[in-house]
Amino acid sequence: MTDARTILIADDDRAIRTVLSQALGRSGYQVRATSSAATLWRWVEDGEGDLVITDVVMPDENGLDLVPRIRRVRPELRVVVMSAQSTFATAVKATQRGAFEYLPKPFDLKELLAVVERALAAPAEPVVPVQEGEGEKLPLVGRSQAMQEIYRTVARLTTTDLTVMITGESGTGKELVARALHDYGKRRTGPFVAINMAAIPRELIEAELFGHERGAFTGALNRGIGRFEQAAGGTLFLDEIGDMPPEAQTRLLRVLQEGEFTTVGGRQPIKANVRIVAATHRDLRQLIRQGLFREDLFYRLNVVPIRLPPLRERMEDIPLLARHFLDRAKAAGLPGKQLSTEAMDALKGHAWPGNARELENLMRRLAALYPQEVIGADAVAAELAEAVQPAGPDGQAQPATLEQAVERHLQTFMAAHKDGMPVRDLYERVLAEVERPLLRLALGATRGNQIKAAAMLGLNRNTLRKKIRELELPVVRGLS
Repeated sequence: MTDARTILIADDDRAIRTVLSQALGRSGYQVRATSSAATLWRWVEDGEGDLVITDVVMPDENGLDLVPRIRRVRPELRVVVMSAQSTFATAVKATQRGAFEYLPKPFDLKELLAVVERALAAPAEPVVPVQEGEGEKLPLVGRSQAMQEIYRTVARLTTTDLTVMITGESGTGKELVARALHDYGKRRTGPFVAINMAAIPRELIEAELFGHERGAFTGALNRGIGRFEQAAGGTLFLDEIGDMPPEAQTRLLRVLQEGEFTTVGGRQPIKANVRIVAATHRDLRQLIRQGLFREDLFYRLNVVPIRLPPLRERMEDIPLLARHFLDRAKAAGLPGKQLSTEAMDALKGHAWPGNARELENLMRRLAALYPQEVIGADAVAAELAEAVQPAGPDGQAQPATLEQAVERHLQTFMAAHKDGMPVRDLYERVLAEVERPLLRLALGATRGNQIKAAAMLGLNRNTLRKKIRELELPVVRGLS
């Protein structure tokens, strides 16, 4: 079944060695186990073993330091790294040093056996480790199972140039993942250029992305360089891709298909030398069904999907994140603070609708506003109470009013203009943003009956027809 392949195990934990030896032995493998990195290295040099499974922390040497040495002397020998130090830094280092796979402890034995089988069946191709980044300064924090999967995925992607689609609620850290893919990837020496689709007026997005020639439109007095040219040799991060207008979607699809683009008003094709990472908090498949996002573009962007979990799905990470954010606040000049055990429990009892960004803002407030060095549960509860929406007559939290929701959206919109890009036609754009979903929902509620929808909205039927044409809204009779 396995041709008695030999597995070399190095771990200073006797229980781990015993469990692995028994599980692999039952599967028909020969096993040699040691607590010493030096012994493992001697076996490798002597030509023993068909696969190595090594821990990171051992008494005489770090297991990660062994990986590139093993790959140099025996490039056909696969190495699986396991570690209780289940951080993003460990996953990236293991991958970039040439490990076949990284497994955070504790792991499922079935998963380990599956990894062993894959490693032994993989073609024996030399792996050239890439240069490492500054591993201890990585931005992603957390040791939950959900984050471990993200670490492993991102670590693998640092050795490729594949297009990535990051999805997740607002505040989950989509741009942090995009920056990690760039900072520890093949294009780290090139620029990282980010553009937020929701923050650019629809009529300017194409010029922002692809640049424009002099005279291409009113006000274009000089040639403008777009984000694709700015990001040449590096990474282009397309944030809130779900807000990209249809005409820009068509041009972006053409770039992804042909690998080149032209500026607005230009004729000379320019080679697109960028890695694209896209992100959205919206359901793109729902937008496709609504005719608002191109299905072919979705599949071009969704080569490798990464879903970032909301904070409520990784509550065990809150202590690490809180400590991390307090340390960042201190580094920014705020007083150093700690949280009591009761305060930490209070954090775990919150729903965190704003995710990690909400937690970071809370830690900064606590550091700035409270004089005590150890923050107690009362202070945390008082600050969290400010964030809780008032309860209605039934005791349930009331949803935000339309005015409050619009105000929050506009605050996000204004904050997105970090590069000083002027905001134009804001009044008309905000009205259009409200008008589009209002008409779409009214048509949906009346199953596409424009007479009933006009009556519901209090509009003349001809006015509604005009709006439908202007906003390019799909109307389907019998719509449910």
